[in-house]
Amino acid sequence: MMASREASTENTHRVLRVSQLDALELNKALEQLVWSQFTQCFHGFKPGLLARFEPEVKAFLWVFLWRFTVYSKNATVGQSVLNIQYKNDFSPNLRYQPPSKNQKLWYAICTIGGKWLEERCYDLFRNHHLTSFWKVKQCVNIVVGLLKLGELINFLIFLQRGKFATLTERLLGIHSVFCKPQNVREVGFEYMNRELLWHGFAEFLIFLLPLINIQKLKAKLSSWCIPLTGPPTNDNTLATSGKECSLCGEWPIMPHTIGCEHTFCYYCIKSSFLFDMYFTCPKCGTEVHSLQPLKSGIEMSEVNAL
Repeated sequence: MMASREASTENTHRVLRVSQLDALELNKALEQLVWSQFTQCFHGFKPGLLARFEPEVKAFLWVFLWRFTVYSKNATVGQSVLNIQYKNDFSPNLRYQPPSKNQKLWYAICTIGGKWLEERCYDLFRNHHLTSFWKVKQCVNIVVGLLKLGELINFLIFLQRGKFATLTERLLGIHSVFCKPQNVREVGFEYMNRELLWHGFAEFLIFLLPLINIQKLKAKLSSWCIPLTGPPTNDNTLATSGKECSLCGEWPIMPHTIGCEHTFCYYCIKSSFLFDMYFTCPKCGTEVHSLQPLKSGIEMSEVNAL
């Protein structure tokens, strides 16, 4: 009974796979941030000053981080952010047991020493082209390939079982657990669903509105309303007599026609036609075939009479 209860408790508080992967990504981001900040300290020095000893400098920085994270707090920086720490999986005690000093030391050797050895061997084999070095290089490549294959197999097992995110953790017998028991939270998704719905609807409108010709739609609606207005009014009389632009409603400047009885300002009809090649008269719905200047002039007496 007690063993089953402890097993059920462990399954309840098991660290999610995504949390373990997030911790690894946070560790990589921290390493990049520390290295970029460190290299900026030598920005004013001779270029390439750190290139010769870059693997050793990186190893020193990672050892410094390891000393104040895994060695002292039993967790990396990414794990500390996510309330996770390492547990000794070889311990027979069901309660939490931190990793031993040997496991922590081997963790530093496998992670920090492995990276240093890989970078230093790459530089060594790149600068020497002897036959003996070529044979050693082939052996090293085989070992590295086997390690990569092991990491791939371990990752597939991790995706299935959710334990030991890296090959180093599996070999050393340490896995991630929560520092404190996680409370079960009930999350309601009503607000999130509503926000997602309105966000998707807003994106749909932003995509759809540029495809709608507002001016043409307005002209179409106004043309539908013309038969409902009854007999022609004074405005219609002014439009047909050439004394009013059918678009702006003002006295037509450089009056032009499009083949119907209505008159337009040259700039009004030209800009509308350039904006919409299928522009139609807002009064009668006639399509624009060609712009023609108004031939029948308007007497100045009519202008004065207005």
